[in-house]
Amino acid sequence: MNRELVDKIASATLYEGYILYPYRPSVKNQQRWTFGGIYPRAWNESGHETDAHAMQTEVLVTGTGGVWLRVIIRFLHLVDRTVGKFSRPRAEFPANGLCDYQVVESLDADGKRHRPWQEAMEREVDAGEFELNDLTAKPASRAFFFPQERTSEPLKSADGEYVGVLVRQRRAIHGVIEISAVKMAGDLHRISVKVLNRTKLDDAQNSTRDNALMRSLVSMHVLLGAREGEFVSSTDVPEPLRASSAECHNTGLWPALIGTGNEHDTMLAAPIILYDYPQLAPESPGELFDSTEIDEILTLRILTLTDDEKREAASIDPRARDLLARSESLAQEQLMNLHGTMRGLRPVPAAQEQTHG
Repeated sequence: MNRELVDKIASATLYEGYILYPYRPSVKNQQRWTFGGIYPRAWNESGHETDAHAMQTEVLVTGTGGVWLRVIIRFLHLVDRTVGKFSRPRAEFPANGLCDYQVVESLDADGKRHRPWQEAMEREVDAGEFELNDLTAKPASRAFFFPQERTSEPLKSADGEYVGVLVRQRRAIHGVIEISAVKMAGDLHRISVKVLNRTKLDDAQNSTRDNALMRSLVSMHVLLGAREGEFVSSTDVPEPLRASSAECHNTGLWPALIGTGNEHDTMLAAPIILYDYPQLAPESPGELFDSTEIDEILTLRILTLTDDEKREAASIDPRARDLLARSESLAQEQLMNLHGTMRGLRPVPAAQEQTHG
């Protein structure tokens, strides 16, 4: 498995839609996390059937002898960030972070404006490596658990006194990865990887989507690696394998081959449709998080934001702040490179001479 390459592609899709232009709490960013989520089952069964509690990918792999399968999942674990203001400035901040505060919509401190927001923490679960013959005889199951946590970050005024606090909370998440294999004709196997959210959600009927999201696997991806075997493309299926490929059921995920153009040992099953061997444009200065992003247009729009708009965007999320700084530091040559690049040329058959009668 080419981890360096697959991590670049997976990270780009992991944060797809994380925060959209104009990178502020506008209409487009009020309801985020709109795809790739695996919700608690109680939420799914309380009238939210479109919010899945499980996702599955199935692919074909060929190989004689001992073929080994590696399974890794990646997702975002949401973190609720609250801004608290002290009734009066403090000279000291409690070592345990526990203190009384009033929740506010914004607070100026440390030369920045701080606002409430839903951040995200990257999670990875390596389920391990499995021999296909073993999976055919007995499916495997791997449980994972991430505990809840609460942290406090003190905020200081310009004169060094503590005026408030950022409180970050994440809820516990419990899930299961189910892995199985079915032997088909010849040296062909069908691999199935299913990820389920087993997190409890009390009183789901009266819960909110934000509450369910805090207990969800967001933008969930599956990374698959094959050793001593090769994956079969799900989009460019060889004619003899089309019937077998049609038996693969993918729910909420779409598998694509990852590599430089002809490898068959790595697949990424993502919640957005990717073509085989996707590549990041070398001219792109970095992630813009916007679906089907056009780097030049978005970069130019970022540069036209007013100073107040930039301050507001920077106060929302560290990734937005880095994006602003990166865009403003681009050299003229880098901006020109975004205008368009010719990847290659191919010969066009000469038009046949037409006769006129």
